[in-house]
Amino acid sequence: MNYYIIIPAYNEAPFIALTLKSLTEQTVLPSKVVIVNDNSTDKTAEIVLAFAKEYPFISLVNKISDAIHLPGSKVIQAFQKGLESIDENYDFIVKADADLIFPPNYFETLIQHFNSDDRIGMVGGFCYIEKNGNWILENLTDKDHIRGALKAYRKETFKEIGGLKPAMGWDTVDELLCKFYNWKIKTDETLHVKHLKPTGVNYNKAARYKQGEAFYTLGYGFWITSIASAKLALRKKKPVLFIDYMNGFWKAKRSNKTLLVTEQQAVFIRNYRWKKIKEKLF
Repeated sequence: MNYYIIIPAYNEAPFIALTLKSLTEQTVLPSKVVIVNDNSTDKTAEIVLAFAKEYPFISLVNKISDAIHLPGSKVIQAFQKGLESIDENYDFIVKADADLIFPPNYFETLIQHFNSDDRIGMVGGFCYIEKNGNWILENLTDKDHIRGALKAYRKETFKEIGGLKPAMGWDTVDELLCKFYNWKIKTDETLHVKHLKPTGVNYNKAARYKQGEAFYTLGYGFWITSIASAKLALRKKKPVLFIDYMNGFWKAKRSNKTLLVTEQQAVFIRNYRWKKIKEKLF
């Protein structure tokens, strides 16, 4: 299978060489790796160009942007810029972060999963972060969820869900829409990816409000948002975040913010979420 990787990058000079090195050492190499340099002020572009000279499948796309870095919109706008530069001769496409170290068999294993069942629409491994000299699971989500740092989509799936939404919640709505269109999602616990910069390390309070806004735009409604907010705040071991998330939800509701999904999809999502909650309770 041919696969393309698009990597949005903003000031990733400390990490991106390690990411690209791990990609050049894959047992099955990518057909294309596009790094979108999103107005970096460090040496990100220089590092990428040095790799591109040695590896023809690596290329650099520059994007000029003065938008502040908030989760969701900025990174997906950069991803879409990269998408404009590629053809459609791929079997699956990957959105990856610029601060990851992939094990050498990562993409070979993804290919095996995609080939095992033509209804598998998304596949991914798990992110691990360094803590006290050990690499431990970055446990921010359930194990049936693929982290936004390393999303891989079958081309047909990517097209049917409408690509990626440039808003916070994009890496949840993609999986919910996969379920809506009857695609399967496969996570592989054997695939340990080193995540060099923990998720959300640079996010401020405005970004935390965005999480509550995302729950609203996913069509969750008040009660599911409350449960999801409490769960996420506890997972991050910061209960006070619950207040930020709920404030973000109410702010989005008062302004009647546009949903990321249709009403039919929102009904499906709420029913699916309640089903998952009941399964865990009973």
